[in-house]
Parts: sequence; C-alpha cells; structure tokens
Amino acid sequence: MTEYSHVEMIAFTGSRVLEDETIVFVGTGLPIVSAVHAQYTHAPGLLMIYEAGSLAPILDMGMPLSVGDTRAARRATFLKGLCGAFELTQRGYADYAFIGGAQIDMYGNVCSTLQGEEYGKPRVRFPGSGGAGAMAANCERTIAIMALEKRRFVKQLDFVTSIGFGDGSHDYREKAGVMGSGPYRVITNQALFGFDEETRRMKLLEVKPGVTPEDVQELVEFELIIPDDVKEMAEPTEEDLRLLREIDSEGYFLKRQFKK
Repeated sequence: MTEYSHVEMIAFTGSRVLEDETIVFVGTGLPIVSAVHAQYTHAPGLLMIYEAGSLAPILDMGMPLSVGDTRAARRATFLKGLCGAFELTQRGYADYAFIGGAQIDMYGNVCSTLQGEEYGKPRVRFPGSGGAGAMAANCERTIAIMALEKRRFVKQLDFVTSIGFGDGSHDYREKAGVMGSGPYRVITNQALFGFDEETRRMKLLEVKPGVTPEDVQELVEFELIIPDDVKEMAEPTEEDLRLLREIDSEGYFLKRQFKK
C-alpha cells in the first residue's frame, strides 16, 4: 500500500461518502478535492454548487482555490451570484452541505467562529461561518470534515456556527425553522462517524486500519455510541492518490499538516 497523508485520507473518505446523481454544496478546500475525485471515479453525475453562485461548472481549467475563484464559474449551468446559490438550497436543490469546522459536539453542531466565553474577547478567533451556517440550515444532509483531536470533539461549543441537531431533541431543527434532515457524516483522518437516528448522538462507523474504537474514544471529549459492527475504513489506492494529487497539483490543500 502506497503511503498517504492524514489529509489525503480525509479527502479520499470524503469522496467515498458522496453519491452519484446528487448535488453537493462545497466549501473551500478539501470538500472541492473530494467532490472532484468522486466525479472522476464512482460519481460522474455528481454536481457541485459553489457559494459565489455557480452550479455544475466544468473544471477544465484546474481546481478552484476558493468558492469565489472564477474557475468555479467555467461553463456552469447556473450562474446567478451568492444569493442565487443559497436560493437553490432553500428550494431543496442541495443533497449535501460539505463543510469544515474547528469544533463539533455530539449532536453535530459545528463551531468555526471562536473559542472562549466572551465573544468580544475570545481565546481563539476562527475564520467564521462563510456560507457554512446557511448550508447546514438549508441543505438536506451535512457532511463535516476535521482532524480527530480532543480539542475539536468537545462536550459543549462556545459558539454554534452551523446548526446540527441542537440539543438532540427530535423537533429541534423544526422549531429552529431550518430545513433538511441534519448532520449525516463526520470525516476525520482516523475515523468516520454518523449519527444515531433515535438519540441524534454521534456514532462511530469506521476506524482506520490499526486504530481501535477505544483509541478513537480517547480523542473525543464526549461519549460516542460504539456499535459492535464498526468497520475498517477503506484506504486510498495508488490510483486514488494519483488522482487526488493531480486534482490539487500545487498541494494547496493536500499538503496541509494535521496532528496525528
């Protein structure tokens, strides 16, 4: 097996969870890499929405470096600006929201705004929502990606940027006035998570070869649901890695370093 990085594992797993003949609203970075890889492999009919306003562009001039990159508008079937992109999600034309984040809790609520009790004087200021808050509120299912670290998988967020299942109650999203069924998958370098239909809590689905469910639990502040049938994560083949590295040929995203 060819060696791969933690970031390449995340990008590959992100590709795996995307399905053919669906529409994904992609955030900047790894979500774009994952979506393009999926198009090249098992999901040729996958369409992408970009926040700047395009739907289903033809990326024959290279990978966009942001959701506002003009390459994301190349030969698009729809190009009406930011408001038009979010109107598509509000009308139900987005099967997935694919976002990043700094922290996540057991109910899939994501923070990408700050750490600290005071908004005006945070311990850490993150980049903020961008479109992620609206994406998580309007798209049918949300996929989040981040490194598996205890400081990221926390019992309680200091700020909810992107809504998940709230407090875990079945009618939370309905009462909050948001659409979609909510969090679907959380992708990390060592594990893949889903959510329990009854409790809405995060559930371990797959672990990287050589990693145990107990290892994963050690890196999470809250108690995971760990079923008996946790699977082993598929690893990228040499061809998968070639494609990923070709997609991000300059290494803008795949060469990022995550802690082990």
